[in-house]
Amino acid sequence: MGTRSGDLDASVLAFIQHKEGITLDEIDTLLNKQSGLLGISGLTNDMRELLEEESENQDRRAMLAIEMFCMRVKKYIGAYLAEMGGADAIVFTGGIGENSATIRARICKDLSFFGLELDPAKNESVSGGKEGLISMDSAPLKAYAIPTNEELLIARDTLRTIEKLPRRW
Repeated sequence: MGTRSGDLDASVLAFIQHKEGITLDEIDTLLNKQSGLLGISGLTNDMRELLEEESENQDRRAMLAIEMFCMRVKKYIGAYLAEMGGADAIVFTGGIGENSATIRARICKDLSFFGLELDPAKNESVSGGKEGLISMDSAPLKAYAIPTNEELLIARDTLRTIEKLPRRW
């Protein structure tokens, strides 16, 4: 995540409080606003900037943040596929998933045993609000990049809720 900690052992909270001498509110800020890509890299929570730092300066903390991010996503793909007994497709969405062919490729690397094989040309061609299939046509497990439109979904849900309310005029 960009600024949030992700999974952690619950005992970490007491350890941080004891070791750092900070309040629960400060721990909350640390884990939700100063962790994730930002906390690991010490630079930014923006994956574009981290990839730039990796490319231009070989910044080791930026590289670690990127590597950890990709590993965690890969771990969750494996866990969810195991829990569901497989799937027909996986979908990359959100800022990074929609727009970073590099990150999608790193996440999918070595997942061919699941039947997932990216098509490098398709993967590179899908970004900037486009959607499409990014896996090989022959791959048993398909991969897509699909942009989100959270504002539209919120507006639709709000409208549905309002329409269910009794009219008072």
